[in-house]
Amino acid sequence: MPAPLRMLVRLTVLLLAVSLVTFALVSASPIDPVQANVGQTAYLTMSPERRAALAERWGAGEGVLERWAAWLVDALHGDLGYSLRFNAPVVDVVAERLAGSALLLATAWLLSGALGLALGVLAGARRGSRLDRIVCGWCYLLSATPTFWLAMLALMVFSVWLGWFPVGFASAIGGTGAVSFAERLHHAALPALVLSLTGVANVALHTREKTLEVMEADYVRFARSRGESERSIVVRHGLRNLVLPALTLQCAQVSEIIGGSVLVEQVFSYPGLGQAAVTAGLGGDAPLLVGIALATALLVFAGNLAANLLYGVVDPRLRAGEVHHG
Repeated sequence: MPAPLRMLVRLTVLLLAVSLVTFALVSASPIDPVQANVGQTAYLTMSPERRAALAERWGAGEGVLERWAAWLVDALHGDLGYSLRFNAPVVDVVAERLAGSALLLATAWLLSGALGLALGVLAGARRGSRLDRIVCGWCYLLSATPTFWLAMLALMVFSVWLGWFPVGFASAIGGTGAVSFAERLHHAALPALVLSLTGVANVALHTREKTLEVMEADYVRFARSRGESERSIVVRHGLRNLVLPALTLQCAQVSEIIGGSVLVEQVFSYPGLGQAAVTAGLGGDAPLLVGIALATALLVFAGNLAANLLYGVVDPRLRAGEVHHG
């Protein structure tokens, strides 16, 4: 089977599995979508007939396979359903929230890669120094620190105490008219910085190990014998062999960035895809949850695909599944 067709089959199976598992998780949840969406007071005063009608309309009383099969038929025709919480088509809600998260996710992804690469190269080039110990210790600390705790700490220090960044949201509260890109970037800066820390540790530690390998290579020893400085060796000979592996690892970490965005967007009240997922989950909004799960699955698949392609660039033996026997 050709490689593009094989990838398409894998993507199709992935999307089907994600949608089915999401429906199963929503059905297993104790949340009643009728009660969660109409409110406690209205639910108590509602007649049993009205409750049954709403449950039938929202598919609350149907089995998992029945709901999934009905949704799949509509999805094949381009209809992903209607969101109960946002009172809008799922496609429109996901597109709007994904556009809101795009700046946050892209900024966090770029920051985590740049910081991780820089710290890893610095630590590896100065192995055993105080800087190396500080970078490694900081990376271990970041790996063990919950993202939501970092977000709350950053919000309290930089937004409440120092006032350098807005407290939350993607634009000024009560603002009217178009929002400039500079204002959006100002609101997304602190959440993106916190979110980027989730991926810095892995990239930095991986790059440090690669830097140690490069600094012990024969061509580096030859460069030292010619009298080149350590800085010149790292810049001229090391970076070209370190950027691509770091970028490969960074592409594979798209899932971590997306997963962390759910917590960060909640803390900063940032109107993105992660906050919409929490809202849909608390309201038992199965169609919207499935739409968000499919969108994130596509992003993760694209990141892993990019990582696999870059693996082939780093090691040509992995390209097209080539196997060499010595």
